Amino acid sequence: MQLEKKTAIVTGGGSGFGAGIADLFSKNGATVIVADINIESAKKVASDVGGIPVQVDVSDAESVKAMKTSLIKENEKIDILINNAGTTHLPAPMETISEREFDKVFDVNCKSVYLMAREFVPHFKQNKSGVILNVASTAGVSPRPNLNWYNASKGWMILASKTMAVELAPFGIRVNVINPVAGETPLLKSFLGEDTPEMRAKFLSTIPLGRFSLPADIAAAAMFLCSDSASMITGTSLEIDGGRTI
Repeated sequence: MQLEKKTAIVTGGGSGFGAGIADLFSKNGATVIVADINIESAKKVASDVGGIPVQVDVSDAESVKAMKTSLIKENEKIDILINNAGTTHLPAPMETISEREFDKVFDVNCKSVYLMAREFVPHFKQNKSGVILNVASTAGVSPRPNLNWYNASKGWMILASKTMAVELAPFGIRVNVINPVAGETPLLKSFLGEDTPEMRAKFLSTIPLGRFSLPADIAAAAMFLCSDSASMITGTSLEIDGGRTI
């Protein structure tokens, strides 16, 4: 029960890594707010883990503000914020990615971190405590061709996390970032271009441990970094990649 009496928001909590995090956090005593643009997915995960479903578009300022206002009314204290919601463009030469695709990637992967910080950092400062965990990617550490703008968005997230950690440390707020390798999530097909045995084998050949990441892998790292056991850890960028970035 490492997170007993803690309240955690997990964006993108309706599927993939977010659902895995919500499940493990709940099993360890946390009240989990499952925030997702797809409210039906959020409701399903929340029902499974005993959490609270919330619909939010993390790239939209008014939507994020409305979520914060609602949650603060119902919860005296938010302890943990996990910025997990993310998207990508399909693998393609950088100059062929449309402006619309580019904007979506940066709105969901980058602007969302700013919007969530703008709404919840004042709450954390008021409480003189709080943990923010941003879910980036190995793509921000070891970029792959044809995913240029996605790579760049995750590199932005890593640097933003470190900067946030330095600025917020005096207020008792910790900020870390984790970098999963591609995993068994709805985005896998987008990363591979096509989900075929051949493409899977090609990608797996680049991972020394020989398998994709699982939601449980990411959840375990997230739980440690968000727990009091990691009270001296801030500004860390942790790869969860089976050795891919070595």
